[in-house]
Amino acid sequence: MNEQAPRSAEATPVTVIGLGSMGRAIAGAFLAGGHPTTVWNRTASKAAVLASKGASLAPTAAEAVEAGELVVVCVLDRDAAQEILHPVTDRLAGRSLLMLTSLSPAEANETSAWAARESIAFLGGAIMATPDLIGNPEEASLLYAGSSAVFELHRAALELLGTSTYLGDVAARASLLETGLLASMYSMFAGFFHGAALVGTQGVTAEEFTALALPWLKAMTTFLPGQAEFIDKGDYTTDVQSLAFNKGGLDHIMRISEHQGIGTDIMKPIAELIDRQVAAGHGSDSLARLIEGIRTPKA
Repeated sequence: MNEQAPRSAEATPVTVIGLGSMGRAIAGAFLAGGHPTTVWNRTASKAAVLASKGASLAPTAAEAVEAGELVVVCVLDRDAAQEILHPVTDRLAGRSLLMLTSLSPAEANETSAWAARESIAFLGGAIMATPDLIGNPEEASLLYAGSSAVFELHRAALELLGTSTYLGDVAARASLLETGLLASMYSMFAGFFHGAALVGTQGVTAEEFTALALPWLKAMTTFLPGQAEFIDKGDYTTDVQSLAFNKGGLDHIMRISEHQGIGTDIMKPIAELIDRQVAAGHGSDSLARLIEGIRTPKA
């Protein structure tokens, strides 16, 4: 991992490559924070609003790279990033490269290794926000992994985008943590949608349901540290809320859902996970033992 990053003044010249809705929001936050900002996009017209706010529009990717001490890439995927960056590798040498493009953990590590070979100081990032939240540290958060030198050098600039969390020098960690958080989010929303569909069979509106769901879900999150302790210790022994107890709860939800005529697509996989653990003799263990079924998926 290359830990040599260029020196920088407070108002670091920044380049943003990729001007989709997220790229435009990122460039706008740097501009608002007083950073000289150069932008480049294959479709130059996307830079019009940013140019009106003081951004410099580079005619080529190479010139864009040369203009920034911190080069931020926010494009569709790794292939798109490579197509842009590999032809200008020599221009990137000695600069800080921040990849805010969606990468898999393996792709992040591969990109980090490529950057190290080319004397590019690399930092991978994951954006936990929608474009409209960028610039609001109370609502936007970004995860970073890779060069600690890049993170520390440009931390003030990165904080303009949202709350920054550094996860260590293994580039894959940002992508991995992002994916885990998104998995938690989608599972939560899916459970909410199931609940809304269920109560809706008796005329309860989603708004009414939400008023009850919000404090309930908030209260349930207080149990997460305890579940994490079970998982990290690998000891699922408990005398409360066992898997067998929770099996009864899931079976009840399934019966009621079917009786009310709604689908069980969300609840069924959870019920099956519990059933397999109970059938394997772990009924007295904590619900957290479900992670073992996820770690070893059904053949």
